Amino acid sequence: MGWRKLKGMDALAAHVPDLREGRGPLIGLLALVSFGLATGLLLIVDRLWPAWAGVGQVAMVLAGFLWTAQFFWRREEYRSKWGDLAYRNAFGRHALIGLPMIFAAIIHNAYVPGQRILSGGAALIAGLVALYLLVSGLVLWLRALFAFGFDNLAMLYVYFPEEGRVVESSIYSVIRHPVYAGVVRAGMALGLWRGTRFSIIFGLFVPIGLTLWLRLVEEPELIERFGEGYAAYRKAVPAFWPRPRTLGKFFRFLLRGG
Repeated sequence: MGWRKLKGMDALAAHVPDLREGRGPLIGLLALVSFGLATGLLLIVDRLWPAWAGVGQVAMVLAGFLWTAQFFWRREEYRSKWGDLAYRNAFGRHALIGLPMIFAAIIHNAYVPGQRILSGGAALIAGLVALYLLVSGLVLWLRALFAFGFDNLAMLYVYFPEEGRVVESSIYSVIRHPVYAGVVRAGMALGLWRGTRFSIIFGLFVPIGLTLWLRLVEEPELIERFGEGYAAYRKAVPAFWPRPRTLGKFFRFLLRGG
């Protein structure tokens, strides 16, 4: 199958019977249903209680955060309960439902109700910054996805740490989490493009929220898996934004990958 040629898909299929048996589209359908339901709920709040649209958006992010976090927090329980199928069941129950909820809330930033507060030159500057953030974020996300591999993106090695592999890419000497960094840029871009008070504030909240996710959920598992080496790496390399001295390497990665 063509999807097997994508980096990391063979490793993922080895632990997810649905992929081996041709039921991969059902996995994607579950994520789409979750995204659709979350978007529908946000639209209902927008329509009936527009003054509370921002609260609904934040609540959706928190719900997605807590739902996805169970994938990490209940790992030992699921291993004991399901054995080799623990990853497959936990990912389907939590990540495939929780992550689309978070993405639905971030995309909602592009159409959240409210009065635009930017006009004239400020709106033009905000639009240009938003364009840069959106384009660079999308390119960064795609480049990082193919460098990282779908197995790592799907958090396979949280449940199978002994099978993990080292990802060698120039971007990891610049920022620790390029996939999330792409999401951060997109969320901020949508907030600036929409231009309401709440959309801009929420756009600034995206990197804060993802930092909390990393600190509370994902990076403790990485430190457990890789030891003090990862703790030292976390201190040396920023999560989302390159330092001035590494900007050249960052832009080379955007242009060429590697």
